[in-house]
Amino acid sequence: MSAGLIIFLHGVGSQGASFASLMAQWGADLPTLALAAPDAPFTFDLAPNGRQWFSIKGVTEANRTERIVAARQAFDDTLQSCISEAGFENRLDQVVLVGFSQGSIMALDAVVSGRWPVAGVAAFSGRLASPPFYAPSTGTRILLIHGDADPIMPVQEAHVAAQIMTTIGMTVTCDILPDVGHTLTTSGITRAQEFIRPLLLSGSFAS
Repeated sequence: MSAGLIIFLHGVGSQGASFASLMAQWGADLPTLALAAPDAPFTFDLAPNGRQWFSIKGVTEANRTERIVAARQAFDDTLQSCISEAGFENRLDQVVLVGFSQGSIMALDAVVSGRWPVAGVAAFSGRLASPPFYAPSTGTRILLIHGDADPIMPVQEAHVAAQIMTTIGMTVTCDILPDVGHTLTTSGITRAQEFIRPLLLSGSFAS
């Protein structure tokens, strides 16, 4: 039985396979952990080979939240499938979500809503766009990683998310990477591993 499970959640228009090289690296670095990278349930509006957690066609600040809520069931089904397949149905405290962009939005929604009391979330280049009806497990640790030169998801989104989640009783670390855009970097990936190791491999929640 694996010591823990990491589920990678891709950005809009991408696929789970986009994490292939990262999973190979992490599989070598963290060999006792199970890894999963599902495809989002919906076909991307703008390209048939891409996937999306919710549609960004015509998305606005006003309607983004309702789209996230509407996407919850399909997201939950996808997550449940990964967790069941890996044998972690009753071990959510040994599961970590790693999201990028839209994957981060859905991961943060999953925990602030209280639906998925996992051990932690490492959210790259995301935002907290959930409706303000929060019921999180305060045992879930959060790491926000965001480039200060992100042209897609402004870095202010990380600060706003950190403030809100701290206010509702969650433990949040916010790492701002200088001169980094909307992408994964070696330094960010290393930081995520450092965050995950104590959560899943030592029983410590230090981050």
